[in-house]
Amino acid sequence: MGLEIIEVLFRGICVGVAASITVGPVAVLCIQRTLSKSRKSGIVSGIGVACADTFMAMAAFFFYSILQAQIEQYNTLLRVIGGIFVVIVGVYIFLQNPVPQIRRNRAGKSTLWQDFASIFGITIANFIMVIPYILAFFAVFNISSSDVTGGGFGGFVRALFVIGGFFGGAVLWWTTLACVLSLFRGRFRPRHMLTINHVAGIVIGILGIYTILSTFLDFFPHVGH
Repeated sequence: MGLEIIEVLFRGICVGVAASITVGPVAVLCIQRTLSKSRKSGIVSGIGVACADTFMAMAAFFFYSILQAQIEQYNTLLRVIGGIFVVIVGVYIFLQNPVPQIRRNRAGKSTLWQDFASIFGITIANFIMVIPYILAFFAVFNISSSDVTGGGFGGFVRALFVIGGFFGGAVLWWTTLACVLSLFRGRFRPRHMLTINHVAGIVIGILGIYTILSTFLDFFPHVGH
């Protein structure tokens, strides 16, 4: 049970980090606040994103668990679809240029609470785009209905660790990003975010390709039987 919990927690952390490393409009706001205001503002904004993403991850996890429990025989298909979606997202991220948006945005005066609340609201408002994205990473990291079903209370505990890991991974990413940006504040240029986008896009794309290939390699031996 202990090793299972650690494994589930780790996979939850991986989903939280993977779902957070894209440099989209919300990430641009966190970066802008870190550079224009303070590291604390960037961290608080990142925690706001992590909280909103965690709420949506709870909904996505619930939906994914029910979906997979109902069509368990399509588990392979779900993983392949998730992998393809992640590859598409990786290509999209790679091609995105956040520099113009960073230059357009200017962080105004606001309290830390306002920083948190505003970015939380913006993130929640994009739930239609975010939830499928999180669902894909649940499939990629093979978090399945078995993580919440069976074992009664044990299943509930595992589900809590998945969501707790997701939140921890998201907070870890945003805090690390704000601290790194703060350290190199004087030398940081908006064009550096383009490099981060390229790296993130490649990593996510490779992750999606690996998921697709590993699913098929796992599937073919079963076909042979």
